[in-house]
Amino acid sequence: MKVININKKAKYDYYLLDTFEAGIILKGTEIKAIRQNGINLKDAYVRINHNLEAYLLNLFIPLYENGNRFNHEERRERKLLLHKNELKKINQEVKEKSLTIIPTKIYFSKDLVKVEIALAKGKKNYDKREVLKAKDTQRHIQKVLKNY
Repeated sequence: MKVININKKAKYDYYLLDTFEAGIILKGTEIKAIRQNGINLKDAYVRINHNLEAYLLNLFIPLYENGNRFNHEERRERKLLLHKNELKKINQEVKEKSLTIIPTKIYFSKDLVKVEIALAKGKKNYDKREVLKAKDTQRHIQKVLKNY
């Protein structure tokens, strides 16, 4: 498994509750651009429509340099491939608990591109400050123990 990109901001902004692995439908120039330039997951999110189909929105894949008129759009909707049972479960939890679905990681599994999506609940600003404070104290403790 070769990791292409990780959404580092996701753990800072959200509580990640449950993760799923999904396939993604890409065009030829998109896969070449991913291998060449990589992608940006920063503002991406997942939406499930009324037909129980999951779409990845706002994922930025740069244009392929050697692509011609068949080059892809950079921020188009991309369909995710999940089992019906998983889609029903995700959709039910999103509606009941008002959660969000965000991509946390994109990677190559053999020759296929896979997306790890997570059900997430947003953090408040005071939660974020509390996490930073805990990290800072832990870092200070480690520094003191190292010098001791």
